Amino acid sequence: MARRAHSKRKENRYQTTSTHEPRRKTSRRNKMTNIVELHNPNTNTAYTPQRVQSKLTAKNQSQQQYINAIYNNTLTFGTGPAGTGKSYCAGAIAADALESGKIERIIITRPAVEAGEELGFLPGDVDDKFSVYIDAFRDILNERLGAGTVEYCLRHGRIVAAPLAYMRGKTFDEKSFVILDEAQNTTPAQMKMFLSRIGEGCKVVINGDIAQSDLRGPSGLADAVNRLEGVNNIHTHAFTRDDIVRSGLVRDIIDCYELN
Repeated sequence: MARRAHSKRKENRYQTTSTHEPRRKTSRRNKMTNIVELHNPNTNTAYTPQRVQSKLTAKNQSQQQYINAIYNNTLTFGTGPAGTGKSYCAGAIAADALESGKIERIIITRPAVEAGEELGFLPGDVDDKFSVYIDAFRDILNERLGAGTVEYCLRHGRIVAAPLAYMRGKTFDEKSFVILDEAQNTTPAQMKMFLSRIGEGCKVVINGDIAQSDLRGPSGLADAVNRLEGVNNIHTHAFTRDDIVRSGLVRDIIDCYELN
């Protein structure tokens, strides 16, 4: 009798366990329905860049003059305060030219000078170290071309970003669109080296705000603008505070720093 009672208790225990197992599996299936597929193309994420399909349009007359100057000259200097659209217009024109096949390569460079502070050691190779300096241009290119296209062009040398020092010994050919940004932080010797890289048929844009130079000595941008005035196929466009399009607040801030 004792053995029969014991066997019945074992059978009841196993039967109880088996009846609960499906309930646990159902619970797991319910939890699975709450999982979001990160690579689902129908899922919008905050980091997905929105590509601009429309043609570049000037926001004011000064920007239109600057855009026309880039189209019509081999070398264009863009000077003036921050927020006037110097970098955006140059980057957008370069992106459109690459997409249309008018050029084969975009070269973006700038002097590796910090804005009044020491960043210290940056990890990675040269490309990783310099990437922090051209993030603004990458945002522009992502907007005009799409992040996937930009990543592909960076890997295959269609878009090149390098410190100004790496321009020595290079020649900018007819299929290149070259942008030198933050040029107020170049020395006259650096600017001369860069300008002597210009080959036949290429397009070069040099931007900077002479009033915001982080150098203690003379600015290569100011020196070049003065020396090259009147040279054929070179144009200098000077933006003013009235041309600031970033925001009205930026215009007021510039006034507080420069007019008072």
